[in-house]
Amino acid sequence: MNTGATRAVGRPTDHRNLDLGQLHLDVAFGRAGGKVIWQPRILAWYSDRIFAGEPLPAPYTGMTLARLYRELGCSNRIYDCNAAFKRCEDPRVHFSRRELTATDYELRWETPVGSQRAIYRVHKESPWHEPIKWPIADEQEMRIAAWRAERTTWHWDQRAFDRVEAEWQGLGAPTMYICRTTITQLFVEDMGVEAAIYALVDYPATCEHYFQELSLSQERLIAVINASPVRIINFGDNLANTTSPKLFEKYILPVYQRRCELLHAAGKFVTSHWDGFCKSLLPYARDTGLDGIEAITPLPQGDVTLEETKRALGEMFLLDGIPAVFFDRTFGEQVLVDCAKKCIDLFAPHLILGASDEVSACGDIERVRLVGEVVDAYNASL
Repeated sequence: MNTGATRAVGRPTDHRNLDLGQLHLDVAFGRAGGKVIWQPRILAWYSDRIFAGEPLPAPYTGMTLARLYRELGCSNRIYDCNAAFKRCEDPRVHFSRRELTATDYELRWETPVGSQRAIYRVHKESPWHEPIKWPIADEQEMRIAAWRAERTTWHWDQRAFDRVEAEWQGLGAPTMYICRTTITQLFVEDMGVEAAIYALVDYPATCEHYFQELSLSQERLIAVINASPVRIINFGDNLANTTSPKLFEKYILPVYQRRCELLHAAGKFVTSHWDGFCKSLLPYARDTGLDGIEAITPLPQGDVTLEETKRALGEMFLLDGIPAVFFDRTFGEQVLVDCAKKCIDLFAPHLILGASDEVSACGDIERVRLVGEVVDAYNASL
């Protein structure tokens, strides 16, 4: 099969000939006549090369990410729209950054009720900044974080939205993700998993007060979302590998149900990013109120089959579905093609096809085009 960059595409239903923003909305809201949209996330493949100072391979050398999507003839999930939602601290919070060493820097938040500080380390091998001292290390810092969350407000930035629209127009519908939920905020951003588990045991009342203030702050954000033109919303939690069923029931599920109630009242399409080993959480999928789940990772990369995922989701949407490792040359192209066809057979029309989670820096970018051919052929068959 020819997957070269100059392959001509002529069918009116092919991604290259469509307004992919409209197709994205039509698929999500059940107006696409059964069609599927191909939305691989390739930011890691792209940004790892940019970080390393390596040129993109020909014929993509020098392209922006948006131009790369256009050249590959596929849609993007435009989470860049988060730039239009501005988080504003209480004016009495004074933030500062101080360089400590060639690799380490300190962040500090001074408030009327005390100070929080964090230390991060920059690595040459990765754009990730390693937390050396997390923003919350003890109960007092959690109380300060709760005070800040209680007074956080959110505002819409039209100019930021217009910039994103201009860059990505025609490649996908405006999309955003809400900040992490309760314990996933602790695990991923505030404390790290081990310290957060101890905190839940050692000072549960303080944790629950912090969670309450986070949730109320996020409801203030939802009010801004509901008044905005962004219609596709994700909960960016990355919760699957760290959240047990017991913790999910207690701390995540009620918040999801409340958020979905508020967002659905304004006609939003609502999903959550789970990402990883999901088998223990899948029984809760239909109780969440979500329209779909993003980045459930199937075998051999995750711990569930596509059939198990379908039984759990029912008529909910699957976002992604193809293990990201299938874009590496470790697996033959036919394995990738067969998986794409299986996802379509099982989940269409409740499918926004993508890679679970992202095409890695090791991936063969031409395989993105190959899956696009599978999707275009399916849509043409309708």
